[in-house]
Amino acid sequence: MRPLNNVQVGTLGGTLCSIWNSFDWSNLVNTILMAIVGAAVSYLTSRLLQGKRRRKR
Repeated sequence: MRPLNNVQVGTLGGTLCSIWNSFDWSNLVNTILMAIVGAAVSYLTSRLLQGKRRRKR
């Protein structure tokens, strides 16, 4: 892997700063909680469907 040159570092830094500035930090906790709930529901649904599939065989 080759090292980054000054133009690439500047572009990366500017991109990260613009993303950082546009992020709404007040919704961070809500976003994290919704991700956890969504992952849990997805996992439980797949486990329930897998159990029903096994019973049919």
